[in-house]
Amino acid sequence: MKNTEPIRDARTLGVPKMLILGVQHMFAMFGATILVPILVQQYGLPLNIQTTLFFAGVGTLFFHVCSRMKVPAFLGSSFAFLGGFYTMANMDQGIYTGMSPEDKLAYACGGIVVAGLLYLILALIIKVVGVKKVMRFLPPVVTGPIIICIGLNLAPSAVTNASQCWPLALIALAVIIVFNIWGKGMLKIIPILLGVVIAYVAAVIMNACGMVNADGSSILNYSAIAEAGWLGLPPVQIARFDFSAILVMAPIAIAAMMEHIGDMSAISATVGENFIEDPGLHRTLIGDGLATTLSAMFGGPANTTYGENTGVLVLSRVFDPKVIRLAAVYAVALGFIPKMSAVIGTMPTAIVGGISFMLYGMISAIGVRNIVENQVDFTNSRNLIIAAVILVCGLGFSGGLTFSVGGTSVTLTALAIAAIAGIILNAILPGNDYEFGSNPSGDQNRGIHP
Repeated sequence: MKNTEPIRDARTLGVPKMLILGVQHMFAMFGATILVPILVQQYGLPLNIQTTLFFAGVGTLFFHVCSRMKVPAFLGSSFAFLGGFYTMANMDQGIYTGMSPEDKLAYACGGIVVAGLLYLILALIIKVVGVKKVMRFLPPVVTGPIIICIGLNLAPSAVTNASQCWPLALIALAVIIVFNIWGKGMLKIIPILLGVVIAYVAAVIMNACGMVNADGSSILNYSAIAEAGWLGLPPVQIARFDFSAILVMAPIAIAAMMEHIGDMSAISATVGENFIEDPGLHRTLIGDGLATTLSAMFGGPANTTYGENTGVLVLSRVFDPKVIRLAAVYAVALGFIPKMSAVIGTMPTAIVGGISFMLYGMISAIGVRNIVENQVDFTNSRNLIIAAVILVCGLGFSGGLTFSVGGTSVTLTALAIAAIAGIILNAILPGNDYEFGSNPSGDQNRGIHP
């Protein structure tokens, strides 16, 4: 069987294959999703991995309900709010003087609750004004470079992870390439999962032979498995609210919403369906925002649509949202099985890096495809300026942009800066000849035709 045509109903593959495809999506999101609480724990805030996985799954299912079960998107923990967590961990003024890490986390989550609710405001504007008027501010010359930046911003993490053990990372990458190009039948559809499994077997062999990571640590570490129990409820912590914490966390919603719009464009372009029009950008924003609010209300991180899973869609060519929902169910189940979470958590960082090489590159390639298929004219100085500023902002502000609001620091990510700069330039520079809907074939290729 040649996998040339996309599969939009995974039931045609049979239940066993559907279940395996769900596992593949789970592996794609797992590394990045648990990395957020791991990093936040390093800041000194006790964000829990089980809670993160549970609300990633619940948030994804909630998102699918809000988007009428049409959009094949997975919502994992958002990296955009890491700067806010870091700021909260180091706050030592006013009520935060001598405050325990648990309480600081509760207030940080309160700020994220408000951030999630800001999505509803943008969704209302889109509903009232209309998606066509809003999309006039997001032509291909803006969305294309933004999508490119989404992938390229993730690229350094892929290299960093892979550098822990390059042989292992290259094995994972090679397996994905081989099965994606030369695989037959089901093997061609699950290259990511095969890359994980085969590379993990290689890791077991390498570990048994005494090989270590570049930093001298063991390739595999099973200590967490022994310490973890078989069953356990995800620990929850009710969010608390304070104006200072809201000022730190809530403005980051600007970055997250811009990432959402870019991801919806990327998913739409990948699948070839107009998700921005149907079920509507307002519905996907509501789903993302409420999923974030729900997670934070009970001590979890903000959620966001995941580029890793968009990369899996590109490779597998299986566009059925039911497969994503299976991955969400798996994530919920893992939230109740600490030992299983620990087992999956033993996956070497280098394997995650090898897989990310392919996934992150695919995202940027989609952005390039959007620009090419829409025939963006870069001999036009206006278009060249917009794209140039987006790319420089998106790649240059590696540490984001930090400024003070009410005496507390607020950090915008590079992607948020790029998106804001591109939208503003597109709005104020003369010569905007883009009319949404005037080029249906071009808009359809980028997934947002009217």
